[in-house]
Amino acid sequence: MNSALIEDKAEVKTYSEEELAQLNHFRMPEHVAIIMDGNRRWAQQQGLPLMAGHWRGAERLAQNVRAAVDLGIKTLTVYAFSTENWKRPPMEVKALMRLFKTYLLRQRDVMIKEGVRLSAIGDLSKFSKDVRLIIEDVVEATSAGDRLDLVIALNYGGRDELKRAVSAIVEDCLAKKLSKKEVSEDLIASYLDTAQWKDPDLLIRTSGESRISNFLLWQISYSEVIVTDVLWPNFSEKDLLAAILEYQKRELRLGK
Repeated sequence: MNSALIEDKAEVKTYSEEELAQLNHFRMPEHVAIIMDGNRRWAQQQGLPLMAGHWRGAERLAQNVRAAVDLGIKTLTVYAFSTENWKRPPMEVKALMRLFKTYLLRQRDVMIKEGVRLSAIGDLSKFSKDVRLIIEDVVEATSAGDRLDLVIALNYGGRDELKRAVSAIVEDCLAKKLSKKEVSEDLIASYLDTAQWKDPDLLIRTSGESRISNFLLWQISYSEVIVTDVLWPNFSEKDLLAAILEYQKRELRLGK
């Protein structure tokens, strides 16, 4: 496996002028969310260890982050580790923790250079101290980024997020900071992990599975959903562009 997750190719154009000309720049999704699925299946198809799929998936994430910057997407939220993923074999979970740390440390300077601001959502308290410290370090180091918000969902589950939000609202009601009359959709949204970002315009799920998998249950109520058969380790910048072009063909009614 290549020791570098992705080379720093800041001067290389991700897309040609012809490819960018296909886009309607007045209908770009500001917020794209991705369920990055298929790493293990990719590894099995290649006859490789499961972790080879995860490392290849990390390379694809780095490449698609660059593509999102070049496309002018404002927020990219990716599902990296769910609350259910702790049920995987302990050795795989341990290896994933090493991958998270390696990815963040190797991408730190690239993100700073490219104006990418990292954030993490989910219950980070379940991670070991060394993982949390690296997340905190890279979040702080990239805080000045103003081209793309990269939001990584770690130990995240939509139901868990809602449970934590409801618990916080109840506590504030009991503390007389809120009254039940103040509870509204906007107030609930303000207690979610994603409060600082607008809801996703587009949700992409790779690997052909037609499931939401407990991801952003509240936030994707009106998101356009695109499912692709492409496994995440094969999901290229061209596939991201194709998904956005498909999004732009759709009539966005928002319940009307």
